[in-house]
Amino acid sequence: MTIHFIGAGPGAADLITVRGLALIRRCPVVLYAGSLVPEAVVAEAPEGAHVLDTAPMTLDEIVDEIERAHAAGHDVARVHSGDPSLYGATAEQMRRLDALDIPYDVTPGVPAFAAAAAALATELTLPDVSQTVILTRTAVRASPMPGGEDLEALGRSGATLAIHLSINNLAPVVRDLSPLYGADCPVAVAYRVSWPDQQIIRGTLADIRDKVKAAGITRTALILVGPALGESDFEDSRLYAADHHHVLRPRKDAKT
Repeated sequence: MTIHFIGAGPGAADLITVRGLALIRRCPVVLYAGSLVPEAVVAEAPEGAHVLDTAPMTLDEIVDEIERAHAAGHDVARVHSGDPSLYGATAEQMRRLDALDIPYDVTPGVPAFAAAAAALATELTLPDVSQTVILTRTAVRASPMPGGEDLEALGRSGATLAIHLSINNLAPVVRDLSPLYGADCPVAVAYRVSWPDQQIIRGTLADIRDKVKAAGITRTALILVGPALGESDFEDSRLYAADHHHVLRPRKDAKT
């Protein structure tokens, strides 16, 4: 029997992968992070399935549920929001399962930063503007940040920053990044992106705090910072340039 770690995507029930949904539909046990995974996703569990919200549970309690299911010979759909590789607390669960010799696999999901970019209808990497996206967070009540990963250090790159779990730290975010990116640098805050109550707030490092405060957003929001968010005067990429040739678009004979 297998434990399936499944990324449910950013919120919209139809943004889960085909594979992830198929696993949920056949697993007799479904454990899901109820604070961020929509009920419509776990409603696809088979009739009679044991469906449990893990939001109020500890790691020990979650692993106990998995052990019981495994002992009974049941596959488990362990459903997390977004993609399991980002801020999902999946590694600690996998470490426990390794110690218990319980097999597992991972099905990726649509991460919040990708959903936010889609909602903004923007590309986070633009030629000659930004070719790097840094996924990070700041320390609030969660685990402290490792040395060298503070915003001041990361911001020196000039990359597009996708700052998770930090809306309550917006003042320090603005303080640390303004000297590096400039007060007029574009910022977007995506609240509950892809959910029915989604809000997208655009601004700059100079005014984003006031806009977010006015909207009353205090949780479940992603902060995107970087010049790529507001740039329209950029060079076309070489990918489709007429004078760029490759194996799938060979150089045309001048005579033809």
